[in-house]
Amino acid sequence: MATTPTSAAVSHVGKIRANNQDSGYAGAHLFVVADGMGGHAGGDVASAIATKRIAEADTEYPSVRDAEFALQQALIAANSILAETVFEHSELTGMGTTVSGILRVGNQLALAHIGDSRIYRFRDGELTQITADHTFVQRLVDSGRITAEEAAVHPRRSVLMRVLGDVDASPEIDTGIFDTKPGDRWMLCSDGLSSYVADEKMSSILATVRTAQGAADRLVKESLDHGAPDNVTVVLVDIDDSGGASGIAPTFVGSAAMPLSYENDTSRRPIRLPTLLLHPLKATQPEDSHFEPEGEGYLEELIEEDRKRARRRRLVWLIVLVLAVAAIVGGALGAYAWTQSHYYVGESHGRVAIYQGVQQNIGPIHLSSVYQSTQIKVSSLPAYQQESVAATINAESLRNALDIVDRLSAAAGG
Repeated sequence: MATTPTSAAVSHVGKIRANNQDSGYAGAHLFVVADGMGGHAGGDVASAIATKRIAEADTEYPSVRDAEFALQQALIAANSILAETVFEHSELTGMGTTVSGILRVGNQLALAHIGDSRIYRFRDGELTQITADHTFVQRLVDSGRITAEEAAVHPRRSVLMRVLGDVDASPEIDTGIFDTKPGDRWMLCSDGLSSYVADEKMSSILATVRTAQGAADRLVKESLDHGAPDNVTVVLVDIDDSGGASGIAPTFVGSAAMPLSYENDTSRRPIRLPTLLLHPLKATQPEDSHFEPEGEGYLEELIEEDRKRARRRRLVWLIVLVLAVAAIVGGALGAYAWTQSHYYVGESHGRVAIYQGVQQNIGPIHLSSVYQSTQIKVSSLPAYQQESVAATINAESLRNALDIVDRLSAAAGG
């Protein structure tokens, strides 16, 4: 961890993973975040190699256009080095890395981006995501097939459509030029932050913590407080009036700050009990990001597979709904049948009657009806029997109800 007056870089392994596959760089003009891909196949190696190669572009440029071109070429060169490394170390096949970087030239920034690490701009109290994620779920969001909320829990949210590595000799890299002004705060981060800390919380920290180092530390701590299932890296750049270099020594964090090791990492840090108890959902092992080709044919296959999964999910829910409704209807019919096996004696239009059912009602639904009316006038009964009939007399069976009616008839002189 290190700091400059106007920038800071912080990286943390998180609470679950055994090694840090993120890398970060804060220099005089250049700032980079890379998130390694490939799990124990070499994600840490990929991010470190790419970050160190791209850091060579940290110098002054005569124009922001020159800086944009240089940054793009640095990413392409890093991609070639990664391919060569895999050729020499076949055990690293499939490794790759996301990269998001900015180069400052006066009051402008040149940007280069590939993958799902992100670049944000915090200006006048508003946090804006500048880069777009190169992921399968982002494609679905952009095409209107799913919402951003659904993307956060989608089973293919870890599928990357563009990365640096041995998978594509000519990767498509997003570039751009942006104006800056004093007071702007630019943030580069891996998805270990953006996937677990809400934009509102990030914005609050960026607005209230004055120093770049303090804000970067707070952002990483916020991810840790949410269980930090993934590595998390944050690089912050505060724009001041100088428009020039900070004059502070360049700083690497994460894997790029460690000696390169080509040994496979086959273990993960065990989940600690406090983490599991405090964050039972976010403390689960995060699925490793992996690359899938961006060709339209394969993308359509993924979309069709997603449609089939959605149809299966709807079918399952429909079956569950039908079974639930059937159970409710069956229970209601069973309960109603039970009520109709009971009888009682009461009054109907001033005469004694036998009712089938029970005395209670459910809202407008009556659970009893007149089974048999008699000619016995309630007024002809002794006073105490009139009260009994008015309050209803329970019968154990229809036969018992008929016996009660016979006794009442005798009492009435019938």
